[in-house]
Amino acid sequence: MSRKTISKPSSAEAEEARRAAFEGEVPPLGKDFFERARIRIGNRIIREADGTFTKRGRPPKGERAKVQQSLRLSPEVLEHFRAGGPGWQARIDEVLRRHVAEAAPQAKVAEEREGYDAEKGK
Repeated sequence: MSRKTISKPSSAEAEEARRAAFEGEVPPLGKDFFERARIRIGNRIIREADGTFTKRGRPPKGERAKVQQSLRLSPEVLEHFRAGGPGWQARIDEVLRRHVAEAAPQAKVAEEREGYDAEKGK
């Protein structure tokens, strides 16, 4: 049996094949892309990206950021809220917020009835 010889393509043919393989896959990058890009030299970031991607992780704390607090609750309360699925801690927070909102006006009325002056403490 005779062997079939397969010749390697010339370097010009190989280069043309590589170009054809990538043609049309990469969209052209406009001036806007480079203006907003992060510039880095090695490991050093020279300029941060300008609004190109959002950062992962927690959002920045606002003026009224929540405070992490350890709290002991009865097993029945935990079972009730956890049975509702994800977001059970937020639901506990909502119930407590409603209670505070309802209790605040009542406490003020009670203080006025008793003649309590919060500024003087009397």
